[in-house]
Amino acid sequence: MTGGMAPTLRAFAGSERLRSDGRPKPELRAELRRIPNLRNTITAISVLVVPALVVGAVVSIGHWLAVAAAIPLMATLQNRLFILHHEGAHRLLFSRRRINDVIGVNLFGWLSFGTGTHDYRRGHANHHRDEFGPKEPDFLLYSFYPIPRESMRRKLIRDITGISAYRVLRNRLTGVFHRRHLVNSLRFYGGQLAVFGVFWLSGQPWMYLLLWVVPYVFVYQLLNRLRAVAEHGGMTRSPDRRAASHVIEQSRLVRAILVPYGVGYHLAHHVDSGVPFRRLPALTKILQDDGYITPELVWSSYPALWRGLTTNDR
Repeated sequence: MTGGMAPTLRAFAGSERLRSDGRPKPELRAELRRIPNLRNTITAISVLVVPALVVGAVVSIGHWLAVAAAIPLMATLQNRLFILHHEGAHRLLFSRRRINDVIGVNLFGWLSFGTGTHDYRRGHANHHRDEFGPKEPDFLLYSFYPIPRESMRRKLIRDITGISAYRVLRNRLTGVFHRRHLVNSLRFYGGQLAVFGVFWLSGQPWMYLLLWVVPYVFVYQLLNRLRAVAEHGGMTRSPDRRAASHVIEQSRLVRAILVPYGVGYHLAHHVDSGVPFRRLPALTKILQDDGYITPELVWSSYPALWRGLTTNDR
């Protein structure tokens, strides 16, 4: 089920800066783990302000073409919210835990169609402890690659037709009828009612559906799959992190649309998940310079990797 894309690895003995498993040694690790609170505050404010500006611009223009153009843009902004929620789940958004959790876990969790609780953080911790292990929450998402192109096409069609979104949200949408999911469903609905309330107070309640729900249901799911399979698709369980995560060259365009806030430097993130996103490019360069990441491990682009994830078989 796994390992179809896993590379043949050379043993790494460590270096002056890195341990044999790639982790930075204590002095370097302490430097890399510093959280830039002021810069992250500006970033957190921006991911809240920019969607509001987009909605305001659409209302001001007042044309259906503006709505159509804003839908994919809003999906990329929702992607940014989720990535910062992920950063908050690692408790790396702010150095003060309370502030980190209220903004990164609760607020951004609600905005990215979650429950605003620590459920994602707990499940995601299992992903980092043992990629592809028995508690891996996204095992099936990453497994079986490379897959036939027709199979990939069906997955992408499910993403852009809303089927994937329903599967993701099913327990939240119907949980009010099931005791097991009731509390989290109420939290989910409470969060989305709060978002709807902002649209309603602005005098544009219908924009909640067009510029919040539609982007998430029909565009964000596609972005999320393309990012996720690029991180771990076809890799395998191993004590060597290089067998579990891909390394891909990062272009400005792909960082803007698909992998903002350093999330594309994913092997570095798994080597040391306590390094904040702004320092992951620096850690990646150290891993390359010291020989942990060798040239044959690096994919030249995301399209190249996506092509490698498919075959001509039926």
